[in-house]
Amino acid sequence: MSDAYDEKDDAHGEVNGNVDGSVEQDEKPQPPDEEEHTDDDSSSEESEGFEEDIELREDAETDALGGLDIETTKDISVPDNLIDQVIGQEHAVDIVRKAAKQKRHVMMIGSPGTGKSMLAKAMAEMLPREQLEDTLVYHNPDDGNKPKVRTVPAGKGKEIVESHKEEARKRDQMRTVLMWIIIIGIVVYAFLVRRFLLGIIAAGVIFIAFRYLKNDSDAMVPNLLVDNSDDETAPFRDATGAHAGALLGDVRHDPFQSGGLGTPSHDRVEAGAIHEAHHGVLFIDEINTLDIRNQQSLMTAIQEGKYSITGQSERSSGAMVQTEDVPCDFVMVAAGNMDAMENMHPALRSRIKGYGYEVNMKDTIEESPEIRRKYARFVAQEVEKDGNIPHFEREAVAQVIKEARRRSGRKDHLTLKLRDLGGLVRVAGDIADDEGAELTTKQHVLQAKNRARSIEQQLMDRHIERKKDYDMTISEGGMVGRVNGLAVMGEDSGRVLPIMAEVTEGKGEVIATGKLQEIAEESVQNVSAIIKKFTGRDVSEMDVHVQYIQTYEGVEGDSASITMATAIISALEDVEVAQDVAMTGSLSVRGDVLPVGGVTYKIEAAAKAGIDKVIIPKANEQDVMIEDEYKDQVEIIPVQHISEVLEHALVKHEGKEGILDRIKDLASDFDVDAAGQPSPQ
Repeated sequence: MSDAYDEKDDAHGEVNGNVDGSVEQDEKPQPPDEEEHTDDDSSSEESEGFEEDIELREDAETDALGGLDIETTKDISVPDNLIDQVIGQEHAVDIVRKAAKQKRHVMMIGSPGTGKSMLAKAMAEMLPREQLEDTLVYHNPDDGNKPKVRTVPAGKGKEIVESHKEEARKRDQMRTVLMWIIIIGIVVYAFLVRRFLLGIIAAGVIFIAFRYLKNDSDAMVPNLLVDNSDDETAPFRDATGAHAGALLGDVRHDPFQSGGLGTPSHDRVEAGAIHEAHHGVLFIDEINTLDIRNQQSLMTAIQEGKYSITGQSERSSGAMVQTEDVPCDFVMVAAGNMDAMENMHPALRSRIKGYGYEVNMKDTIEESPEIRRKYARFVAQEVEKDGNIPHFEREAVAQVIKEARRRSGRKDHLTLKLRDLGGLVRVAGDIADDEGAELTTKQHVLQAKNRARSIEQQLMDRHIERKKDYDMTISEGGMVGRVNGLAVMGEDSGRVLPIMAEVTEGKGEVIATGKLQEIAEESVQNVSAIIKKFTGRDVSEMDVHVQYIQTYEGVEGDSASITMATAIISALEDVEVAQDVAMTGSLSVRGDVLPVGGVTYKIEAAAKAGIDKVIIPKANEQDVMIEDEYKDQVEIIPVQHISEVLEHALVKHEGKEGILDRIKDLASDFDVDAAGQPSPQ
């Protein structure tokens, strides 16, 4: 019995199991071109030539689809390989190709939805399948709590298990026949000698004895721990958020362990993601959320290429079981946002960096006809992947590309957060499907934009609706010390943020309330310096109180700096601020207006609130891409300096000119170039 696992495997002529857990495999002829999966040139040609069968229009440079002469997305061919479907991440694609060829680890850092998991899956496609193996766990007759581990070529594991099961069935049949012969003989003998009770007891003992023998037969059948027989590509395992057992393997608890009634220990062993990813890719997103002890174990598995399995629960009977080392020679792809590197185990990051690559994913890509063609292909990809929505008309694809342009927040750029954009495609397709339309139209995409709003947008709409009875937004007249600022919730929802300032006797401090975060607090200090410099007032015996109205969720950034400065100057000089003006912009200590984020959504929020003018930094002028419906509702005023802000925001007053004159005199001390950018001097 002790040599059963070796003899059986040798009988198949495929694997010789050695005592140390190593495997001797019969040599097989290698395929003629082993690197065909990672051939950069062939893949590149496929990705660039997806529209070879489609004629390009003469106006490719200006065409919304980059010159693709199509009627619907059905006319666009979609590449079969995932790596050829990735858009805008050329550097990351190049790294993944090299990493797949050389079997290097990769860490990808970037915003959610930029293609990290897709690249990891593509990497698995490029790894050679010929190296895949099945992993078997055998009963150890010398120590039942230390099961033995063997590996065999992919597909052979099932054959070995079935062969062992067949032999076990034959043995069980023979034992069953023998058992019933003995039992019948005992019963007949007891009947003849008229000792019925003794015969029943003897028959029961024989039955239990044979049941024990059946457990021995079960122990002879190996446990197929990892089965790669049906995999067409190298394995890909997503272990994001996995607990210790799911990641490192586990041994099930057995409540019937004693008395010989329990399941053999090797049958209770379960593979972890690291073992299932053997000769494949292990993908872990948000790597910093992984328990620090699991990160240490993961580092050991990466370094050794093998990791034994034991029960992860200390109170479980599985904790007594520990297998031989189980192979886990995988390529690791770790992913996360920028904060992932801060909480990641330094040694684990060092191992990835020392034996692999680090990639920073891009959020946007510069627009070009070729890129627009790829975005049209992206829409076709999403339709095919979903399988339940109709194809898109040409105008509908153009509308999706327009939304990609808006979401980038940069002039002549398109967003690379394609998961969110894919959500818009699917919602538009669902609307078309509900209507029974054969194709998804531009109108369906426009409806989808309204229906697929983010949680922040929905909360803001609800907030605006509830505020109507207690509205704090004022869009006409003038008020001293009150300014309509602009803010953004999440990434795509703007709001009007009124700020009020009041001057009292004090110690020369600027006191701001409204749950300000670190960056916002720093902006208060900058504004304090500007006020003292530009007003020429002695504020040593007065305090300036600034209130951010209805900021229950707090203020994180510094984009309200010019709003705060305007409110304070208005309060100090007792000059009214026009309430039909809203503004956003950061401020340097010299009074330069610096660029901020989310200007498009902020302007749209001002337009919804009935505000006529919006002041934005000059540097953000190129980033404005508001919807057509708001273009006639609001005037956009780009500015470079705080003096320009005050000129547009303060109501005409005899004191206004004096303030502006003093500020302009002070501002003239600073060099500002013709483009409006602060001089490096």
